[in-house]
Amino acid sequence: MSGGGGPRQRGGGSAERPPPGRRRGELLGSKRKQKLLLIHQALTSDPVAVETLRGAAVSEGGLLTDEIRRKVWPKLLSVNVYNLPPKPGRAVRRNHKDYTQVQLDVNRSTRRFPEGMRAEQRQVLQEQLIDLILHILRVHPELHYYQGYHDIAVTLLLVAGERMGSALLERLSTHHLRDFMDPTMDSTKHILNYLMPILQRESLCLHAFMLRAEVGTIFALSWLITWYGHVLTSFPRVLRLYDFFLASHPLLPVYFAAAIVLHREEEVLACDCDMPSVHQLLSQIPQNLPYESLISRALQLFQRHPHTELAKQAALQHHKSISIGTFTAFQLATSHQRPDSVLRSQRQDSAHAEAAALLPTAGHSPLVKAAVWGISATLGAAALAVTQTALEWAPEFLLQLF
Repeated sequence: MSGGGGPRQRGGGSAERPPPGRRRGELLGSKRKQKLLLIHQALTSDPVAVETLRGAAVSEGGLLTDEIRRKVWPKLLSVNVYNLPPKPGRAVRRNHKDYTQVQLDVNRSTRRFPEGMRAEQRQVLQEQLIDLILHILRVHPELHYYQGYHDIAVTLLLVAGERMGSALLERLSTHHLRDFMDPTMDSTKHILNYLMPILQRESLCLHAFMLRAEVGTIFALSWLITWYGHVLTSFPRVLRLYDFFLASHPLLPVYFAAAIVLHREEEVLACDCDMPSVHQLLSQIPQNLPYESLISRALQLFQRHPHTELAKQAALQHHKSISIGTFTAFQLATSHQRPDSVLRSQRQDSAHAEAAALLPTAGHSPLVKAAVWGISATLGAAALAVTQTALEWAPEFLLQLF
């Protein structure tokens, strides 16, 4: 029995099959080139066409490559890549209350690094990961570490590097992840409480079965607080979901969880109606699920059952979520960003202005003038180095269009 929704989508845990000769989730050549061109045009428009970038991140295939993610993820979070914080240093570890727990969690996260990576390289990245997490917690003492936070941090580090990863993680921690970083689990439970009302509106039968089994929603906890990074073994699938979540409302991971449970409805109804059986089934996500279809279904659920309507139910109406409450202002702020070419120019102008401020007034000795010209040349070279580094991706990106 189904309530209030569109057509039923059954099929248990079966996976969608891609056409012959095409890998699952891979865009065909012409469609891929069209998306690449669309992303390039959105990035170079002034102001940046963030809505177009959101559409690209959500649509089939997501942002396609890590190279593109390094350009688009900062725009989705309103991060200026020409004004990044310095790399976190080891000083952040000194007397930090969370250092031991963070170190333990990071040391246990070896499977989150690419298969085949040399142990020495992984160890360097793990040390960077510890510093990155502790830096955010030290800069924002109102945030509280939770186990699973490192799963999100390592994804950003592997894609964006230490400095950009730090800026992205800070923005996520103060917005999308903010409810998970309260001193208690109350806000996290509040987010989880959206799951059952969605299931109730889509399938009264499934909802009633889960209530009888008294399974609750704890099976989905690790899904939400790690953005599925802890439960999926395929890094490309994790990145595909991060594209989706970074471009969406903070509650979309919950709607995605609902899409997974609804997709597996026949499996759930076929198992014993008790908490251990249902919890064990649902807590283990099959790795071969049709993720593109589930993303589409999560979006449909979000449109069909707005969170504002779900929040009217008794379990939700008395709690104020920081992530949800600040999302409209956060989204609005992203619409006023300048393209990287303008930010680059502003960075160079600022460097030149700082150099000009050092120029001597008339009458100063030629020796002083020569010294200042040397400083100006050094600043110019530094700005050029920054520009060159930022542009390294461009030729490869543009070549993919042809």
